Amino acid sequence: MQNAMLHPDGENYYPDAGAVIEPVLKLIETARQNKTLIVHVADRHREGYADYEHKRLPNHGVTGGFDAEFFDGFGPAKGSLEVEIVKRRYSAFFATELALFLAEQQIDQVIIAGVKTNVCVRATAQDAFAYGFNVVVPREATNSNRPHLATASLEDIDRYIGKVVTLDDAVHILS
Repeated sequence: MQNAMLHPDGENYYPDAGAVIEPVLKLIETARQNKTLIVHVADRHREGYADYEHKRLPNHGVTGGFDAEFFDGFGPAKGSLEVEIVKRRYSAFFATELALFLAEQQIDQVIIAGVKTNVCVRATAQDAFAYGFNVVVPREATNSNRPHLATASLEDIDRYIGKVVTLDDAVHILS
């Protein structure tokens, strides 16, 4: 949930991305109220170095730049035990410490939210499943600038990877 896609000045901004802001904030607030672990994932890249992801997308999420910062209201709360994981590929699990960290915390279920459904959310859900986590994706807390691909991804996640639920169902799981 970074400026790159959510802020109008972001490199990969698309107007419909804003629709997930309130639902994701509701999930975060519910998790905070219930003292549930929150992992914030940031897509960040080094400026001036080869980066495979930049072959597919415009240069984005450069560490220290505007795009790489969390959008207003997102990111770990000051003084909290919320965790930030930095990723350089679509999945939050690929080449990061996320799977190990969650296993150490004895977490067996993950709720995945954010943008884009058919790219980062799907890749993260697939890897979470591969690592043995129960996967939950709240439908209202994710979207894409390609709605047909978002729909297909949610159908695949629900059939093969985990559960696609309503925002209210996800809030209930966190409560």
